[in-house]
Amino acid sequence: METLKDKIDIERLPQHIAVIMDGNGRWAKEKGKMRIFGHQNGVGAVRAISEACAELGVKYLTLYAFSTENWNRSQIEVDALMRLLSKTIAEEVKTLNDNDIRLNAIGDLKRLPKYNYDALMKAIDETKDNKRMTLTLCLSYSGRWEIAQAAKTLAEKVKSGELDIEQIDENAFSKYLSTNDMPDPELLIRTSGEERISNFLLWQLAYSEFYFTDVFWPDFGKENLYSAIVSYQNRERRFGKTSEQLTDNK
Repeated sequence: METLKDKIDIERLPQHIAVIMDGNGRWAKEKGKMRIFGHQNGVGAVRAISEACAELGVKYLTLYAFSTENWNRSQIEVDALMRLLSKTIAEEVKTLNDNDIRLNAIGDLKRLPKYNYDALMKAIDETKDNKRMTLTLCLSYSGRWEIAQAAKTLAEKVKSGELDIEQIDENAFSKYLSTNDMPDPELLIRTSGEERISNFLLWQLAYSEFYFTDVFWPDFGKENLYSAIVSYQNRERRFGKTSEQLTDNK
């Protein structure tokens, strides 16, 4: 019997998958637990999806772990999330190395508590030579923040004379984004039934395919990932062209 995984065309895999991991709090609430219980159980989904993507041959997996807006949550929840982040990073280094996965992080990382920042940098250094897949955690991150930072850097280079304003185009701008060393995501997955991108990779998602599911993040497993990839592969990606133009170019 053919499985969902069997339906995936390995030759047409998205090289970069981005995920908005949503629904931890509501998952916990349904079980009569505190929100942090949902975040704790969401770690298992991160591990499963990371391993599944690496097994398939996906080269980049980017996870929206903590937004700049998340700092506005209750101090109790933020503190608990920071402790969970530090603990998880330290515990998962062996798994990352066993699966040849390189850890990366983008965002306003200096805003993280020092113990978090130090643990993150240590894990990034300990996995830097892995080549199978790059796992990027977006921490203290927002798309608008990233675009503003890129614009500020470009403005400074123009002011100093390092760059002529006429040299600034889409390609030049992209080089100053946090994701400059990876391709834009071909597929965005958001869990929990919400259908918005919530200030995530605003520039990079311009031509991504979106996949929304009602499944809360702690329950999102390999079969759910396979379903998202099969859906992606059944779509026609035109990039502004017509279907006829795509057919004529084959």
